[in-house]
Amino acid sequence: MKRSLFLLLAIASLALPALAQEDTVVEEIVVRVNNAIITRADLRRAREEIAREGHDQNLPASEVEQKQKDCLRDLIDQRLLVQKAGDLGISADTELVKRLDELRKQMNLGSMEELESEATKQGISWEDFKENTKNGILTQKVISEEVGAHVNITRDEEMKFYQEHKAQLEQPEALRLSEILVAATPQRVAVDPSTGKSLPAAAPTAEQIAAARAKADELLAKLKAGAKFEDLAKSSSDGTTAAQGGDLGYFKRGTLAKQLEDATFGLKANEITGVIETRQGFVILKVTDHPTGGLPPFEKVEPRLQDAIYVQKIEPALRAFLTKLREDAYLEIKPGFVDTGASPNQTKLVYTSAASPTNKKDKGNLKKHKRFILF
Repeated sequence: MKRSLFLLLAIASLALPALAQEDTVVEEIVVRVNNAIITRADLRRAREEIAREGHDQNLPASEVEQKQKDCLRDLIDQRLLVQKAGDLGISADTELVKRLDELRKQMNLGSMEELESEATKQGISWEDFKENTKNGILTQKVISEEVGAHVNITRDEEMKFYQEHKAQLEQPEALRLSEILVAATPQRVAVDPSTGKSLPAAAPTAEQIAAARAKADELLAKLKAGAKFEDLAKSSSDGTTAAQGGDLGYFKRGTLAKQLEDATFGLKANEITGVIETRQGFVILKVTDHPTGGLPPFEKVEPRLQDAIYVQKIEPALRAFLTKLREDAYLEIKPGFVDTGASPNQTKLVYTSAASPTNKKDKGNLKKHKRFILF
């Protein structure tokens, strides 16, 4: 679990390599973005991750190919957004600590030192991982503040979207169920001492069935007297869902055994069944939600409508914002490499012999020594 969780986050971070602020690493530089660089190695790692993602998610070859073409664009986007965060004075230090601590808890580790040790064991650079995580937070904050905050959605737009997408919004009738299961057979699995393999469970005896039924009836009586279903499920259910208060999730018509469907689909939310005998024993079911199906009323799906419209609007707005950042930046792309997000209004940095910086001080004051020509 620890390995899979950490690798998942580490692999995801490969698409956002740590920013190189100085040309101190002897690698082939393919793009300069103001005072940051993108190397051929950065591009290779990001493309390899796209290929892995395409394989793991079984994406169409055409989609993977397009992602590969846009790979350099996305790396430039990330550099520009992180730099914009610096210009705006946006910090991610507090969020970074929280994000790493959440990861530590998910991996059941006792300290941040253990988290770092786990990363090292898996061949992941801890400093790069932190830097990439921080950059991801910064880009999210810039997009939220500089783009998302300016996306406005009117009620007329919501109503139009609702009318135009009725078919997609329609829902089948479904139930969300919770269970309290009283097993009729012992939970302990018998093992063959000669082979170590589990033996088939013995059929319950008449006494075991009677005892299970009596317990289920007792639990039903407690529910009718006002006991909370979730509390009884946690304390008394033999089902694997006991720790979750018996929650089984949603079921559409036709997905439950007929016996259970007949007992539940006529109930309203928060109503319970009687004791139902099954192959596992005796079960009491609670309907925790009962969407009736069909087209839901506008008010019920309004948050979904807002989210969908926001996604439609944020993508072109973000692209326009990134195009403006390109036009305000000093970009130099090595011949043979293509930025699919390039703007025709971008400028390219070139040096004259008199203006070429020769030392760190000059390079630090680059704006005093450059001229620009259009691509």
